[in-house]
Amino acid sequence: MIKVSVMYPNQAGARFDHDYYRDQHMPLVQARMGDSCRYYTIDKGLAGGLPGTPATYVGMCHIFCDSVETFQAGFGPHAKEIMDDIPNYTDLSPAIQISEVVVGHP
Repeated sequence: MIKVSVMYPNQAGARFDHDYYRDQHMPLVQARMGDSCRYYTIDKGLAGGLPGTPATYVGMCHIFCDSVETFQAGFGPHAKEIMDDIPNYTDLSPAIQISEVVVGHP
């Protein structure tokens, strides 16, 4: 299994609408990807690793798929629509990483 992490850096003055991300954007991603997306999670940054420090990322999602090829097949045909929705919730550019899930939940 792989995980596609989309992480939005916490930058002063940036806009990020968590409600829109949760209620509109990620359901759009799930709907377009269909069975290619096993499930996804959403994180809302609260704090950094040291007391009093800000979170590194204001928000992020993790999309779980069977393989890189499965992700690409599900996301690729809808990439433009999904990417065009980003300005509806943020003015940030995300960092993206694809990882192999070595240990997951039971």
